[in-house]
Amino acid sequence: MPDNGTLRPGFAATQRSRVRRHPERAHYDRETVYAILDAAMMCHVGYVIDGLPYVTPTLFWRDGDRLYWHGSSASRMLRAQREGIPVCLTVSHIDGLVLARCAFRHSLNYRAVMAFGTAREVEDEREKEAGLNGFIERLYPGRTALMRPIAAQELKATMLLGMAIEEVSAKIRDDGPLDLDIDHGADCWAGVIPIAQRLGMPIPDRRVPPRGSREREIGHLSEGARFDDLLRRLAR
Repeated sequence: MPDNGTLRPGFAATQRSRVRRHPERAHYDRETVYAILDAAMMCHVGYVIDGLPYVTPTLFWRDGDRLYWHGSSASRMLRAQREGIPVCLTVSHIDGLVLARCAFRHSLNYRAVMAFGTAREVEDEREKEAGLNGFIERLYPGRTALMRPIAAQELKATMLLGMAIEEVSAKIRDDGPLDLDIDHGADCWAGVIPIAQRLGMPIPDRRVPPRGSREREIGHLSEGARFDDLLRRLAR
């Protein structure tokens, strides 16, 4: 989502958020953290209920330093989180397979973020509806004006949670194989195989033919476009 101004200084590396394994790959600046978050739609939320750990995949979006996710008001996960419990939210992208000349040195190129904060329910109905519509507008600008408005019962049945980013770190690997000199004589291919998620050809609803204009409404979602790049651009 828009940042509403110039990016502020980076997040402080804390005891909890500091990257210890390969610290040279760590990033704590907002620009990098936001870019990785904005390039994703799916996150994993970790939390503890009654002393037991859970990790739940869910759709999410960002607005400034706040992250939002939603679900059924009957969800045990959301009902536990709305009380203000600490959560850990992660996002990751796989950008390439790294093939080395030694099994131990095979790797992945990736971008990842781990964010810590306290989840709280968005209870104000206007703020809640605006947040849910904002999620749609992020990917499909102008679409909420074309759709049926959210019904009161639908709004009641949906819980929206928000979390201010209190601590966070990003970690990026973007390199080739890091072989040892002793491995260079191995008789095998080494290098990087890039990985990218791309959009396919839109498939119209077969039950009720669409009445809108595909080009006008989703022309920006062009076939073959990289999905992470598209999400990042739309978040600006």
